[in-house]
Formats: sequence, C-alpha cells, structure tokens
Amino acid sequence: MAGLYTSVISSVFFPLHERLKKHDTVAVRRKMETTQWWDGKRLEEFRLLRLRQFLAEVEAHVPYYRKLFAESGFRAKEIRGIADLARLPLLDKTAIRANIDTLRSEKAKDLARFNTGGSSGEPLVFFIGKERVSHDIAAKWRATRWWGVDIGDPEIVVWGSPIELYAQDRIRALRDRLLRTRLLPAFEMSKQKLDHFLEEIRSMRPKMLFGYPSALSFIARHAWASGQQMDDLGIKVAFVTSERLYDEQRRQISKTFGCPVANGYGGRDAGFIAHECVHGGMHITAEDIIVEIVDQQGASLPCGTAGEIVVTHLATRDFPFIRYRTGDIGILDDRFCACGRGLPLLREIQGRTTDFLVAHDGTVMHGLALIYILRDQPEIREFKIIQERLDFTRILVVPLAGLKPELIQKISARFKARLGERVKIAVEEVAEIPAEKSGKFRYVVSNVRHY
Repeated sequence: MAGLYTSVISSVFFPLHERLKKHDTVAVRRKMETTQWWDGKRLEEFRLLRLRQFLAEVEAHVPYYRKLFAESGFRAKEIRGIADLARLPLLDKTAIRANIDTLRSEKAKDLARFNTGGSSGEPLVFFIGKERVSHDIAAKWRATRWWGVDIGDPEIVVWGSPIELYAQDRIRALRDRLLRTRLLPAFEMSKQKLDHFLEEIRSMRPKMLFGYPSALSFIARHAWASGQQMDDLGIKVAFVTSERLYDEQRRQISKTFGCPVANGYGGRDAGFIAHECVHGGMHITAEDIIVEIVDQQGASLPCGTAGEIVVTHLATRDFPFIRYRTGDIGILDDRFCACGRGLPLLREIQGRTTDFLVAHDGTVMHGLALIYILRDQPEIREFKIIQERLDFTRILVVPLAGLKPELIQKISARFKARLGERVKIAVEEVAEIPAEKSGKFRYVVSNVRHY
C-alpha cells in the first residue's frame, strides 16, 4: 500500500505537473487501466476505430502521407481492418531523415525535437507532440503500478542519455527531489563509481530501480563480488529497458537486490511498446501501438514466427510513425497472459538485427551462440564481439589477469566452430570496454547485413 507521501505525489503533484505541461497523462492512464481488461474482440474494435481516425488525420494534414496515399490509391476511410496497414510501405530512418519537414503535420504546435542515442549508427532526429508524450508517460505509469509501486516512491535511475543527464536545471532538480528520483550516470563503470552507486542505493533505500539491464547487472555483479549485501533494502522491483535482457542479467539483478526484474521494451523513437507484468507476460501497449512482425521483404508474418518488429503509433498525428522499422527481431504470441489482461503479448524479443551474426556459410545466428562461449570463461571479466566482415571477427576481452595463449586458442577454436574454419578470429586484450555514446553496453555488433 502506498504511503501518504507517495499518494500525494501521484494523485496531486504529478497530475498538476502534467496539466501545467499541457499533457493529458492522467486521463489517458485512467482510460488505459480500464481498457487493459477488455477482451480481445472489444480491444480490437477500439484499435480499429483509433486507426481510422489517426490515418484520416494523417491523410488530411501530413504532406508526406497525403502524397503517398494519393500515389498508392490508399484511403483512410476505406480501412476495414488492422491488416490493411500492410498496404502501406515501411517507414525507416533513412526515409525520416529525407522527409523530416514533410512528415510534420500542418496542424502541429509545440513540437519537441528528439533524437535517438545512435548506439547502432547515426542518431535519428524526429519530433514529438504533446499527445505522444502524454500517451507514452501514461503507458509507463500504468505498467509501473502493475508492480505495486507508483510515482512518488523512491527511485534510483541508472541511465546514460544526454537528454536526461545534461538537462538537470534547477526546476528539473526540484521536480526530481519531490518525485524522490535520483539519477546516476551510466557512462563510467570504474570500481570507484560502482562503489559510489552502491552507497547511493543503500542510503536512499529505493522502492524501485530503473535502468539498462547491462548497467544494473554490472552494479549487481560488483556488489556480489565485493561482498556487499543489497537484498535487505526493501527494493520491490527493478525495471529494465532499452537493451535485450539476458537471463543471466535477470538472475544477477534479482539475486543481488532481492527483487523481481520487470522487462520493458520500447525506444525514444518507437514509443513505449511493451512491458512485463507480474505473471511474466510481455504486454503490448495495444491501445496506442500496433505491432507487426515482418520478413526481409516487409511482408507480415504470423504469430510464432520471428521477424523484424514494425510499429504504428496511434498517438503520433503531429509526426507520424506508421509501420516504422525498429530494427529489432521478435515473435508475437497468440495466447493471453494468466493475469487476465486482454492486451496482446510479445512472446520473445530477440534483440536488434545487429545482435545477430552471420556464419561464413550464410547461417544467421543470435549473438548468444557466441556470448555464452565467453561468459563460460571465469578468467574473463568483460567482452565485446565485433563482426567486421563475413571472414573476420574481433573479440575485445578484459581479463581478470593476463590473457593466456591457451585461452586465446580455446576461444578462437570455439568461435571458428560456430562461424566457420575460414573465419579469422582476433582476440584483443584491452584495459576496459567503454559504453556506447548513449550509455548502453552492447555485447555484440555485426557489420554484416543479414536482415
């Protein structure tokens, strides 16, 4: 049960804060807390109605889509089902960069300029309106409450985005103090920094943690290795997002901090796509976001089949994201969660297309096939796999002690067994492996095209 302070913050201060920013967050969240329990048929009818309204607005007021619809003979009023979306082309980062001005609605006001972190290439610049912000915050707020915590409960955020880290003015700092949110930068993970992070967590005794799975698991491993007990602080849940959550990371975070781990999936560009509930279901924010799984040619795939995740965000009339390619690989589920919510499920999020590697014979495999080779070596503290070419892969390794020749030979042999005997494997000892500019850490980067 929420304490008095949390109740005041979540029911009075935060709603006032959102109203002053001209956001409809509270009303949207309340509606979402009703619609999440609708059955599949009712929810689908609601989504179709919203899709028709959204596409009609886009057709009338967004120059890029007005032209595209006219050229392709597509009419919003003729939409009969969500599957009709497949008649439209996919939207990718290249198209957004080339058409950034004509993608803005002629009715748009007070758009905020955003950009992705660029951890997998050139950052994407785009714009977000107040409707989109309200809906994304509401979706995250709803998911937070699934775990028995709320806005106003003490929270430690381990993050790396310059947007959050470089914008800590006095007003924002005051807001964070009132919300009891403390931000820790995820860029540097030295022993001194890690000890500081653990001190901050212990002194604050937060109800929830939030951050990249790689950052939180790194902190957790440090606490475990240095014998610092962190499971007696009353932490109720650790929310992770923005990267693939590996099973080992989930176990490490949960074991160290004595709490469950709730996975979230989304991005600054694509929106708050899905979140895990207490029963383990990865629920799509279906009221706002239509998720398709497509093959390499852009054709929709059925539930249970892996392909690229493509999203249409129904609260983006000001700067539409329609059939937007996320670059992530996933699988839709045709089952419903034991929690009783009617929200559809993502069965699996396998990671970014760049998290996959290609063997010399053309076989595509997930990076986990090679990650586990390195993770099983107790002599290795950190690592990163970089597939430069089909015939050349580099492995950056931070060893606990010096990198012995026999270990290099063993790693090379096992990698060749997976990638092919003709592939050159270079194992390089390094002092540290820095995070990406975004603050994320990527175990695998492939420069070989396969999706």
